[in-house]
Amino acid sequence: MESLLACARSWVKEHAGSQVPHLLRAEEWLRQINPAASEAMLLAALTHDMERAFPGPDSPKQDLSRGADDPLYLQAHSERSARIVGDFLREHQAPPDLIEEVMALIRVHEVGGWPEADWVQAADSLSFLEVNVQPFLDMLSSTRAGWTPEAVRSKFSWMYSRIRLPEARQLATPLYQQALEKLRQQEEHWKHPREPKPSLQE
Repeated sequence: MESLLACARSWVKEHAGSQVPHLLRAEEWLRQINPAASEAMLLAALTHDMERAFPGPDSPKQDLSRGADDPLYLQAHSERSARIVGDFLREHQAPPDLIEEVMALIRVHEVGGWPEADWVQAADSLSFLEVNVQPFLDMLSSTRAGWTPEAVRSKFSWMYSRIRLPEARQLATPLYQQALEKLRQQEEHWKHPREPKPSLQE
């Protein structure tokens, strides 16, 4: 089990760029909240966003006019990740039934739907709230269109509220509260920027 997971971790580290911390922590969170998690669940948690590491003409584009949880984008993102991860697993001679299970879990990692999928979804949310909050706050001051404070708040809320498992929700609550507080502080800073200190006169 560890050899395939080790290969997948190396693949993630080599290709996932800024997404590496989130993906590695998703696997670690899953091990923490469900020590009995299967190999398929761990692989799905580790690789669920890998389509973003391989941009192409079929890469889905998010439309924030449909909300921070744009369902068309999330479905396309999940399907494309499942295909890319499935190809990786086939290249490493993973058993067909394992490949199918991993792909099925990745296809629903945004929405869950059955016990194993809900664990993977919860691990994704916990990792997001732990390591992906600051990148979203940083987007507020960039030229990336659409990410207003309201959209970012909606994204944080979506990642928290979708968690079905009570034990995972309990762990996520302080992370979610911290995320909202960081957003509030950033908004407050924009509304009331600090006056520059006067320079000392010689």
